Amino acid sequence: MATGWAGDGAVQDQIDATVKDAIERARSRLGTGPGRATCEECDAPIPEARRKAVPGVRLCVACQSALDKDEAGHAGYNRRGSKDSQLR
Repeated sequence: MATGWAGDGAVQDQIDATVKDAIERARSRLGTGPGRATCEECDAPIPEARRKAVPGVRLCVACQSALDKDEAGHAGYNRRGSKDSQLR
């Protein structure tokens, strides 16, 4: 049931679009090809098991963890535009 000017299924459409964007963003971050033997940032050796598990790996675990922590603050935006999200 839609309210106001929103059409039927508008809320689900927004949810689907948000999930689709998150999936595309995650897929775009996946590497391809052979991984590096040493980390791009600190030049530490990357274990063979990590290179097999993560195609196209460029960073060691420590540097990747630091990058992930930094990027967590830039996770995207709230499509709903609720008042609570605008106050943050």
